[in-house]
This record gives sequence, C-alpha cells and structure tokens, in this order.
Amino acid sequence: MSRLRRIRELGQQVWLDNLSRELLDSGALARLIAEDGVAGVTSNPAIFYNAIAKGDGYGADLARVKARETDPERRFEALVLADIQAACDLLRPLYDETDGDMGYVSFEVSPRLAQNAAGTLAAARRLWAEIARPNAMIKIPATAACVPAVADAIADGINVNVTLIFSPRQLRDIFAAYRQGLERRAAAGQPVRHIRAVASVFISRVDALVDRLLPESAAHLRGTIAIAAAKDAYAEWQEIFGAARFAALRAVGARPQTLLWASTGTKNPAYRDVRYVEELIGPDTVDTVPDATLAAFIDHGEARATLAEGLAEARARLAELAALGLDRDALGEQLQAEGLKLFDEAFDKLLTLVA
Repeated sequence: MSRLRRIRELGQQVWLDNLSRELLDSGALARLIAEDGVAGVTSNPAIFYNAIAKGDGYGADLARVKARETDPERRFEALVLADIQAACDLLRPLYDETDGDMGYVSFEVSPRLAQNAAGTLAAARRLWAEIARPNAMIKIPATAACVPAVADAIADGINVNVTLIFSPRQLRDIFAAYRQGLERRAAAGQPVRHIRAVASVFISRVDALVDRLLPESAAHLRGTIAIAAAKDAYAEWQEIFGAARFAALRAVGARPQTLLWASTGTKNPAYRDVRYVEELIGPDTVDTVPDATLAAFIDHGEARATLAEGLAEARARLAELAALGLDRDALGEQLQAEGLKLFDEAFDKLLTLVA
C-alpha cells in the first residue's frame, strides 16, 4: 500500500496543489488518483502562471482564445476552465463513490476582488455556473471584506474553499460564515446535504515569519508554532462542529466544514521536507500538497495519526509566543496581506502572459 493511501486509511485526504494541461494530458494526475489515492486538486494564480509559461500544452488554445476574447481575465478563464472541468471529471467517480466527501477541484476568484464582497460573490456565482460540475469548489479569500461573500455563496449552494487563513480570528469568522450560510439556506427550505466547504489554513508561512521574530531566548520555539497552531485549530474545530448549534444543521443533512492544511511544503531547508505532512495527519481533514512534497512523502514519509497528539504541549507553546508579545491574530493579518500581494503579483503576470 502506498504511503498516501495509508494517510487516507487514517481519515485524511491528500489533495494535489497543482494543475496543468501537461498533468492532465500525460495521465500523471489520473495515475496519482488511481495508484496513490490523491483525492482532490487545488489551484491558484501562481500555479496557472507556471503551467502556461513553462508548459507546452496551451499555445494553440491561447491563439484561439485571443481571437475570441479581448479581456485578459476572460482569456485566462477561457484557457484554464477546461482544465478545471477535466480534473473534476477525473475525480467524479471518487466524488460519487464517497457520496460527495472526496473528489474536489478548486478554482480561485480573481485576487483583485479580495476587498470586494459583492464582486467576489458575483464572480463565484459566474464561475460555479461556467464550470458546471458538482465537485468544483470556488476559492474565496478569508479577508474581513469577503466573509459575507462566503456566507452568501454557501446560502446559494456553492461549494467553497476559503483560502489564506492564518489566524484564530480569521478561522472563527469563516466557521461562523459557513454556519450562517447553511442556516439561511435551510431556513429557505433549500437542501444542504450536497454542500461542501473547506477552510484552508496556511502552515509553513507561519513558521517562516515567526522564526524570524523569535528572540534567541525562545529559539526552542522555532519551527513549532505552525504545527501547534494547527493542532489548536483542530481542537477548536471539534468543539464548534460538535456543538448543539451545528447539531440542528447536521439533522437536516449538513456536513461540517473541513479543515484543509495548505502551504505544507517546507520553506526552511533545515527542517525535514515532509514535516508539515507527517505532523498534521488526522481524521476529517485535508492536506493539499505541492508536487515536490508529494513525491518526497511517497518516497520516505511516515503515515501515522499525529494531529491529535500533544495538544497541551502545543497550547503551552502558543502561550509562550503570546507572552513574548507576538499576537497570532496580528501576525495573521500580516501574513494574509503578504499572501494577497503574492497572488496579486502572480495574477498580474498571468494576465500579461495571455494579453
């Protein structure tokens, strides 16, 4: 049994954090699904920039799209939505076999809309209709401005991947938005059983920032805070979605929002290359993994249930961090702003590429 399939046996889904025409046409994605148990796909502007700039599968389509579309954003979407649909179709048997628990493909609204709830909701509705697959997920950023758009999209029956979550406050706001969207939909007499959403908590970027800020007296905390924060988030997720308020939604078929670990490639070369996969394996979660980290785990990763281990120690480390004056919510706002800037830059490069 492959190491990735062992992770699924432990209750966690592994998704691939990459998508390209080459992955589809070569059969590589199909093999990862069939042989290694990859259960979903995520994408973002940087991923598609690399796919189009470095791949050789888009040239003819790009020429046709340029002749048909004048707006660069529409050109980009016309070029890649077929890839999203093809990936959805590859994963559709898994989606059907698991009654909608697995088999999702995520596509992001324009990062230019990150502070525009109405624009984000309109884009989410349009993309959901154009992709037209029940196992698609529309990515919406967890900015304060877009929290209402998350609730509105859920109320509309759209599957949502809420991205760029870095702090406890951001995560709680997204959990609340998901619940509110479901409650509104249920109150309107609409079905909720088919709706799925993930909350994408970014991991390695937390350590990359915190490690730089820690004094030498707290050097023992380096490389530990991101994992500690994820363990704390998982415990809070269990409390929130096990509470009485969600029980009423569960009774009408609603599923809890799923925690997804993102940014799980190791950025510090001093750390084990698969640490952010190995240390966060637990039931009812998703880990979306970039190619290099996926290959490394298939080669030498250890699959065992680790996520629920050491919660008291994790919370003690977070308390130490707070005692040093490093506020996780403030750090999360900084990291989210940096993440939005990176996505904006990648999106601008992408639009220049297809212009």
